[in-house]
Amino acid sequence: MSAGTIGALSVIVLLVLMGLRVPIAAAMAIVGFVGFALVVSPEAAYLVVAKDLFNTFNSYTMSMLVMFVLMGYFAFHAGIGSQLYQFAHKTMGYLPGGVAMANEVACALFGAVCGSSTATCATMGCIALPEMRKLRYADSLSTASVAAGGTLAILIPPSVIFVLYGLSTEQSIGSLFLAGIFPGVMLTVLFMLAILITVLLNPELAPRQEGRPSLREIVHSLRGGLIETLLIFSLSLGGLFAGWFTPTEAGAIGAAGVFVVGVVERRLGYTQIRKALADTTRTSAMILFLLAGATIYGRLIAISRIPYELAQFLTSMPVPAWMIMGLILLIHLILGMFIDAMAMILLTIPIFYPLAVDTLGYDPIWFGVMIVFVVAMGVITPPVGINVYVVEGVAAGVRTPTIFRGIWPFLFAIIIGSILLMVFPQIATYLPERFG
Repeated sequence: MSAGTIGALSVIVLLVLMGLRVPIAAAMAIVGFVGFALVVSPEAAYLVVAKDLFNTFNSYTMSMLVMFVLMGYFAFHAGIGSQLYQFAHKTMGYLPGGVAMANEVACALFGAVCGSSTATCATMGCIALPEMRKLRYADSLSTASVAAGGTLAILIPPSVIFVLYGLSTEQSIGSLFLAGIFPGVMLTVLFMLAILITVLLNPELAPRQEGRPSLREIVHSLRGGLIETLLIFSLSLGGLFAGWFTPTEAGAIGAAGVFVVGVVERRLGYTQIRKALADTTRTSAMILFLLAGATIYGRLIAISRIPYELAQFLTSMPVPAWMIMGLILLIHLILGMFIDAMAMILLTIPIFYPLAVDTLGYDPIWFGVMIVFVVAMGVITPPVGINVYVVEGVAAGVRTPTIFRGIWPFLFAIIIGSILLMVFPQIATYLPERFG
């Protein structure tokens, strides 16, 4: 059996194992090990597994990922999300659908501190959904706005998905973070426009609130450590972009800063700190095992020459490069409906990154942003839209079909954003080219 045949079969076997609920990291490692043993030799496969596991867990670069995860959980358990929501609510709650739009702004701000899509959904769901229910917002709009708002956390820096992409492709984490700023702001605005248009077409979804807030009320909503937290976030990422810190140092400074603010403001006690450390350990271990499994599987993909054969096949087709890129994004969208976002990134990069960057000549930073946009669609589309199930867990009495029914305006917003990025790649590449 040829190496290419074994590589192609490995993809099918891997998807079957995932369908059987085998842990994704274990499935990638097992398939990669067995395939490498068949193509080369069992002895070589043992050496590859030992080396890749050691290098993944012994890598200084990986500590960057742990630091950003720790910063996010400190912010999560310190209740930063509640403050951000109150500020956004005071600022724009009086607009048509304003409370739902305020939720998008709060999700964007909290995602910028947290970096986790599911944590953003859980936090904002607990805070915003009771408020919107009290104001008689329709469940379909309120829950969908939270699920969609969670996707902003994987686009606005510091994004864990960008970190995984950068580590897997050896691209600058700082440049990827810069590239996500304008697209993240654009998607936030598109989500707000989607809410506004939806409410204008069907006012019953969101009863209008009366009265604009005073400047005093807006300023008062910034109290309680919120300004300090945003300053720490700005220092952490600003220092990274300016070259003052390495990515690991930036994450450590952000985590330490949020910790100090939380303790001083008496928002982080012993119980909260213990939960934050436990959640960080659990999440970091999961990500590191995913990276190790993906690295082992990537070895098989490389020696099977699947990326090369796929590139040869697609480039021989009489179609322009943008149509091939559209096909790549469509494949990611379909996979995103069934596979976790982090696992999908690590699974597909060895196959499609060489094709998109080396063969088609697309910018690797821009390609990363496009992939994250498609991942954002995957986490809110059936049947495995993880954000939807997180929101269902915190929204008492709301069923999954209700949430999916309200998702469509946000899906259209992401599609429009993807098209704008395809037509105007400078939205993603300007900041890295100018300051990266």
